[in-house]
Amino acid sequence: MYIQRLIVENKLELVYSYMSKYENSQNPFEIRKRSINDFFRHAAVYIDESCSDHAVEIASRIMKTGIKPKDALHVACAVIAKADFFITTDKRLLKYHTNEIRLTDPIEFLNETE
Repeated sequence: MYIQRLIVENKLELVYSYMSKYENSQNPFEIRKRSINDFFRHAAVYIDESCSDHAVEIASRIMKTGIKPKDALHVACAVIAKADFFITTDKRLLKYHTNEIRLTDPIEFLNETE
């Protein structure tokens, strides 16, 4: 929640993508879906479908390390956006390392940046 507040206060920039939008559209809980869509309004950067070919190219490379396709596309979109961090709690995804972006969990992110 603290990270979300930092985004709302424009102290951090949120990147979201067509993958984030797609996954949220599949959310069966209407209240959560609306809440997430509302939060996306605070994003500084949106990676749209026009980047999908480039994202698939990057994601293909990421998937060779055992990362699932949707997760690989999320990371690829963050790489395209030139994000500094990709914050996740997915333990499998946190094992992926690249020089293109830093994958971290919320606690480690706050410890590093605060």
